[in-house]
Amino acid sequence: MARVPKDPRDIFPSIVDDYKGVFGDGLVSIIVYGSTACGEYVAGTSDINLMIVVSEDKIDSLEQAFGVIKKWRKHNVATPLLLTEDYVRTSLDVFPIEYLNFQNCHEVVYGKDILDELTFDPYLLRLQCEREIKGKLLLLREGFLETRGKGRYIQELISDSLHAFIAIFNGLLHLKGKELPRNGRDVVTEICATFGLDLVVFERLLDIKAKRIKPSAKELTELFKSYLKEVRRLWKVVDILEIGT
Repeated sequence: MARVPKDPRDIFPSIVDDYKGVFGDGLVSIIVYGSTACGEYVAGTSDINLMIVVSEDKIDSLEQAFGVIKKWRKHNVATPLLLTEDYVRTSLDVFPIEYLNFQNCHEVVYGKDILDELTFDPYLLRLQCEREIKGKLLLLREGFLETRGKGRYIQELISDSLHAFIAIFNGLLHLKGKELPRNGRDVVTEICATFGLDLVVFERLLDIKAKRIKPSAKELTELFKSYLKEVRRLWKVVDILEIGT
């Protein structure tokens, strides 16, 4: 059975060697993002997320990486994002939230840091934040109805949805000129303070995701209703948010 690393950095040199073997001089960067870069990695639970940046002439040779990806998947290394510098540069207008979060929490394992100098159009960032909040609110309502009030399903819905909201929260904090925290709980604390949301509700949601508390089905239903209410309050604020204030 393959060993899952207690510290992902122990396997980075071997990963670099393997991808250099695949892409040669066309390997621009290997960047780790997500829980590993943010200090929230839990061995055996967390995936190790990599961004592999290659040259334009190598992006059409992805099949050469099949063996390396299979090898490292056994060590909880997720299938990496494969992209080029031009793809990143031309994607900032449509995916500002995603690249902002990559920028906030990343570590260069090899090569060039393509994320550090990225800048984001605040108007496009606000628009994506609003779109994501409204879209996810609809999905939360739909998901809640599908749980039929069963506690286990409500817990799963809470756990599955929070990560996406934390990414959106970072986008909103950036618009307010705040320094972005690297820890999810700190992000929640800051967003609640900045936008007047109920911190107690979000702390309980985080505790459920972390399996620190086990509320009854009735308690979960009431908490989820509060969750929906807070998200609805947030989109109303974001809808009229003036850039630069």
